[in-house]
Formats: sequence, structure tokens, C-alpha cells
Amino acid sequence: MNLLTIIDYGCGNIKSVYNAFNLISKKKLKILISSKESDIKKSSHLVLPGVGSFESCIKGLKSSNLIDSILEKVSIEKKPFLGICVGMQMLATKGFENGEFMGLDWIGGNVKKLKKTHKHLKIPHMGWNNLEIKKENIFIKKLKKKINSQEISAYFVHSYNFETKNSDDKIMSTHYGQEITAMVTKNNIIGVQFHPEKSHKFGIKFLEAFLENEEF
Repeated sequence: MNLLTIIDYGCGNIKSVYNAFNLISKKKLKILISSKESDIKKSSHLVLPGVGSFESCIKGLKSSNLIDSILEKVSIEKKPFLGICVGMQMLATKGFENGEFMGLDWIGGNVKKLKKTHKHLKIPHMGWNNLEIKKENIFIKKLKKKINSQEISAYFVHSYNFETKNSDDKIMSTHYGQEITAMVTKNNIIGVQFHPEKSHKFGIKFLEAFLENEEF
């Protein structure tokens, strides 16, 4: 049986992510919330949630001493990896929340505060926004077969934007006074700024596609 591990490093919205995967697993997938290196090493899928600031999340992840084990699964064994919200932002080279902090640098780019382009624009960006597919890959093709509407939307809560160095890494975007990176991929790595676990039917289909795909 496959094992999906939701990485617990003290900064994630873990229970709602667990509940969403549990809803679709139909007992064909073992789901763990864990901070143990041994569990990560046994995993077929890894999920890195993130709630809070870039600073607190990256410090929490580094102090967990799990990065080497995660990196082995992701870079060497090529297991599917999903980063959610700040879990996606930490894939970047640097984050600029409360200072300047090095990220994991798995996908080149910087995480910078959203621009308030007019006075009525509220930050944090919170609520439902339509998603625009910028690039089709294996994962997107799989996802499109699962969803009926050409218009897709997801739920966001954030104040910072992952500005990718390479435009090819940006797979989906949304608009909120500026273009916002909604999804990045690189090889077996996926990151999403939105919360699939809070995005109702679309979110469930997205997580199903993640579980079914070994290549992105």
C-alpha cells in the first residue's frame, strides 16, 4: 500500500489537509501526519503544508532536521511532492517576509509581498479566484480530464507572491491587482499557492490527480 506523509514541522494547516486526502483515499492509501525521518523514508508521496510567515516556516522546517530525508525522496527517488501555500513559497530561492531568508531553492525565484495596486485592494488576498492555465504538462492534462468546467477557481489566503525566475516553472496563475503565481512544477515537484483542501470539488479533483501521477 502506498504511504502519503503530511510533514509535521509545526507550521502547517495539517488536519484539514489530512481530512481532504482521507476523503479521497478510499482506504487504498495510508495517510500519516509525521515528523519522523523513518516515515518520510517509507513514503510514496510527500505533502508540505505551510501556514504563517515564510520566516517562521523555513526556520521550523530547517530545525526539524528533515530536509535531507525529504530531499532524498524528492531529488533522488523522484517521489511526488506537493507544497501548499507557504509550503510552495519555501521551494523558492529566497523569501522577503520579515527580512531576507534563504528558501529550499528547488525552483528558482523570490517570494515578495503583494503590491497594493489600488486603495480598495485588501491584503492579505483572501477568497476565491479563477485560475489560468499557463502551461500544459502531464499533470494538467490529467487534471483537465477530471474537471468539467473550463473556468476553474480555488481558495487563496496569502500576502506574498512567488515570482518565478523561469516562466516555464509557472503552470497556473491568478490575478489580484497583479499576476500571482498559483502553481509551479518542476519534475516531480508541485507547489500551489491556493488551498486545495479548502477548494471544494476542484480541490478534491486536484488532490486526486496528484495521487495518480508519478510524472508532472
